[in-house]
Order: sequence, then structure tokens, then C-alpha cells
Amino acid sequence: MSEHNESLQHTALHELHLEAGAKMVPFAGYAMPVQYPMGIVKEHLHTRRSAGLFDVSHMGQLKLKGEGAAAAMERLVPVDVVDLPPMKQRYALFTNERGGILDDLMITNAGDHLFVVVNAACKAQDTELMRTGIGDACTIEPLDDHALLALQGPEAGAVMARLAPDTRDRVFMTAAELNIDGIDCFVTRSGYTGEDGFEISVHNDNAERLARTLLAQVEVEWVGLGARDSLRLEAGLCLYGHDLDEHTTPVEASLLWALSKSRRADGARPGGYPGAEVIMKQIAEGVERKRVGLKPEGRMPVREGAKLFDLDDNEVGIVTSGGFGPSVEGPVAMGYVRTSCAKPETELRALVRGKQVPIRVVKLPFVPQRYYRGPAA
Repeated sequence: MSEHNESLQHTALHELHLEAGAKMVPFAGYAMPVQYPMGIVKEHLHTRRSAGLFDVSHMGQLKLKGEGAAAAMERLVPVDVVDLPPMKQRYALFTNERGGILDDLMITNAGDHLFVVVNAACKAQDTELMRTGIGDACTIEPLDDHALLALQGPEAGAVMARLAPDTRDRVFMTAAELNIDGIDCFVTRSGYTGEDGFEISVHNDNAERLARTLLAQVEVEWVGLGARDSLRLEAGLCLYGHDLDEHTTPVEASLLWALSKSRRADGARPGGYPGAEVIMKQIAEGVERKRVGLKPEGRMPVREGAKLFDLDDNEVGIVTSGGFGPSVEGPVAMGYVRTSCAKPETELRALVRGKQVPIRVVKLPFVPQRYYRGPAA
């Protein structure tokens, strides 16, 4: 390992990744597994077919404690936290005064505290944002001694029901304190692949044992960051720093569904978060650009940064995520285009290696999302 890599942080599962033959790469200050011997495409397809296990311990986990925590958090995000029921989870966004997105995150009402998960590359700034912005109203406790495992795929529910029967009836975006193989865990039924799945917070001391227990199940294989990216892209899910940034608002990002009704102009608690006036004006009047799905013709992937043109050769947008989608057996992408070009089936051109290639706007996601919402009617 190079001196550069020796300076990287390691998750509690680092040695287990090496034992499994993982290819480790620098990511957000950590040495992380990008793939295992199975390879990215097979890992991707295994997750879609069965159950993949991801180490996402580089993400930031925090507890917000105090009676005022929920109301305080609403000063930073345009979502309903005050009325979030116990053991329910919600997707949220930190915004700035221009309405731009500082990060996207998950908030869970864990009963006596809020459990918050933020992106790895943003966790230092997010922690400081919360400390300076709402530290007067609640205690902010980073869980640096906890790992985070994600079990994802159509067989994830069966695996978890075998190990922790109480998960059987848990639905998407709910949480529970569970015991798995004698290990205390905090589990949410959520994930970043578009599949059914669970994210499991566990103390570092027990992380390897828990991972081995999960990997001992016949359905489960390790999956790295490479397949995690292709899975989330097929599912139409944003990656912060690529599809979302501080210059992009939730309305432009086509995340209107994430802006709780109670926090909108006609809601019970309108505004009160950074950039509220900008965002509510955009909801009412529209925006000049929007995030869309993009399907290149042929087999050549169209990568991040490729400029987009209409058929009259006017530049109308840019690709923010792009690659090969193993489940759809072809290239897929997302990006921003002028709102006038955002209608599905609009034909555009992408500039790739100096040549314009056909690409069209499509409805997201590229593969159906299969979150578990309860028994089929």
C-alpha cells in the first residue's frame, strides 16, 4: 500500500475487505472497496437478483438529542421533521440562502433522538452546519464509533427475516432497534439501489461479526462502490457533488416530492429554512432547467460533463452522471436541460470525444424501484 493510501482512514471492515480480495481505492478520505473478484457488472446484477452487502461506514452518522431537536432541524431543511412519527424515516436536504443544496441526508425519528445519516464527503461541513445552526437547541453527537452496512436486493427481506424475524413486517422508510445474532443494531428499511433493503448501524466492535453473519447467508455477496454507483444511477437516484450541488435547487433537481407540504407556502409551517423564498417562488413560477433521465443511442456511454445540444445545435444542458447500466444492458445518464427540452422523448445530441451522438430524454427511473411497502393487495 502506498504512503498516500496509508494516510486514508479505514472502516471497521477494512481487513474483511482485504480478505475478500477487494480492490481498494481512495474515496472521501477512506480506503474503500470499489469491487471484489466477482467484478462490478456481476455484483450489480447479483444485487438486482438476490442480495448485495455494502460497507457504507464512510457515511456520517449522528444523533441529535433534546426535546427541541425536531423543531431545530426544520430550521435547516425544507421537510417535515416535527410531525415525523416515531421509527419513521424521511429524505431531506440541507439548503443555503440561494436555495442551493448543501447535501442530501436521511432523518429518522428514533424515539428519544433523531438519527441522521449524511454523505461521506460532506459530513465535516454538515456537522459544523448543525452545530452552529441548531446547537443551541439540541445536542449533536457524531457516531464515529459506528459502522454502517447496507443489505440490498429482492432477497434482502428474506435474509433479514431469517436473522431478525421482527423485520418481516417492517416497510420502506421505517426503523427499529433489533438484535441480530446477539448484536444490538439500529436498522432502517431503506437504501440507495432502488431495491428493497436495509441499512444497519452497528458499533465498530461488532461490525465484522455482523458482516460475517450476513455473508454466511447463501443469498449474500459483497458489493463495492462501483456497482453501488451503477445501481443508484439506474434507479434515478442523485449523487451529491454530481447531480446535486450548492448551485442547484431542489426544484431544478426534480426533487419536488421531497419538499413536505407542511413547509410549502400554503402549509402549516411554511418557510423558515435557508433559501425558502427562492424555492417557494420556483415552485410557483417554475425553473429554467431541470434534472432528467437521458438514454444514449447505441452502446457508447455518455459520461459526466458531456454537453447537450438540441437538434438546432443550441447548447441546452449537461450530463451530471453517466455510465453503463448492466440491468438495462446499455448506457444510461442523468443531467440538466432547459425546461423546454425536459419532456420525455425529446431528441438531443451529446458531445462525446468531439462528436455529437444521439441521446433522448426519458422518464426516470431506468429500472422499476422495488421498495417494500407491505404485502401485495
